[in-house]
Amino acid sequence: MTRTLTVYSRTGCHLCEQLLAQLAHLDLPDDVSLVTVDVDTDPALRARFDVDVPVVALDDEILCCHFLDETALRQALNDG
Repeated sequence: MTRTLTVYSRTGCHLCEQLLAQLAHLDLPDDVSLVTVDVDTDPALRARFDVDVPVVALDDEILCCHFLDETALRQALNDG
């Protein structure tokens, strides 16, 4: 079963760019699909995550906001 690692971000967000660059260097498991979602394309997402981007979620579980918490990410990936 494929798990989805979602990064909620927005255009022009330097923290989002940094976090995505960090994720690009990680060796994610084969069963994990990385998806980037621009919160500004959906009013509900913008309302939910506006000041918290970037937000990283594995499936429906939010793992971190603003900065990559690699420890939390690895733990969530290993628990799945």
